[in-house]
Amino acid sequence: MNAQEREELVQTLKARFEKNMRRHQEIGWVAVLAALKARPGALQSLGNMEATGGEPDVIAWNPKTGQITFCDCSAESPSGRRSVCYDRQGLESRKEHQPHDAAVDMAEALGGEMLTEEQYRELQKLGEFDVKTSSWIKTPPEVRALGGALFGDRRYGRVFVYHNGAQSYYAARGFRVSLRV
Repeated sequence: MNAQEREELVQTLKARFEKNMRRHQEIGWVAVLAALKARPGALQSLGNMEATGGEPDVIAWNPKTGQITFCDCSAESPSGRRSVCYDRQGLESRKEHQPHDAAVDMAEALGGEMLTEEQYRELQKLGEFDVKTSSWIKTPPEVRALGGALFGDRRYGRVFVYHNGAQSYYAARGFRVSLRV
């Protein structure tokens, strides 16, 4: 990422931050910018999140540690991360019609972490997300060991968490990540 790309990304993040203050009322942009400058690698991860349609924004701040959490806040599951199996094992188990990638692998490549069920539900308190799409969420090992994976969405004004085979994929299902800075 060159200097101009970094500056454009910072301006995009700042505009989104200022437009959505209800997500992060307890912190100001100056503190966010200072955290980003202290951890330059975070901008690359945020750039990856942005490039795949995630629209990252600040959703949490820990005043004791100073840690800031960014999360994909696109209204629907990020468009550049859809039609993927849950993980590599699920992808490799498909004999036909394999998708191009797996959510767990892509999340790692982005530099973020997939949301847990708890984090997904917390995100949904900040707005209405995934009303037309769904998002894979981090699946507990005991569920994954049985071949399943979890995903969430919002329908009928409620947040639902469901299960599917980890090898499944759908055009309207992607995943969201968070990044701690």
